[in-house]
Amino acid sequence: MTTNALAGIAVSDLSAAVSWYEQLFDRPPDARQMSEVAEWEFEQGGWIQVFEDADRAGRSSVTLVERSLDDRVADLKTKAIEIRSETDTDSVRTAIIADPDGNQLVFAEAVDGRIESSSS
Repeated sequence: MTTNALAGIAVSDLSAAVSWYEQLFDRPPDARQMSEVAEWEFEQGGWIQVFEDADRAGRSSVTLVERSLDDRVADLKTKAIEIRSETDTDSVRTAIIADPDGNQLVFAEAVDGRIESSSS
């Protein structure tokens, strides 16, 4: 049985990507066990792993669950990170951005409780 997930994001320049993701997450990576990988862990489990792979850079898509999408959107605007699109449905609200390589990051907040954003 699967117990957690590790999402991989391919980038063309790891050093530049680490700087960008540090700004996005307001902290340095939680792990750098290999020089070619930077990892961030989230409080409910799960990790983002950023790694250099120029051939696949820009083709990743990751969804991150938020407690407050409004707070995340305000944070993105403060950091001058462009929001490509936003949705608001009966079940979920999202804001979509892209990293410098074009990888898609979807920030999602459950409206109807289908995706968990905090411990029960």
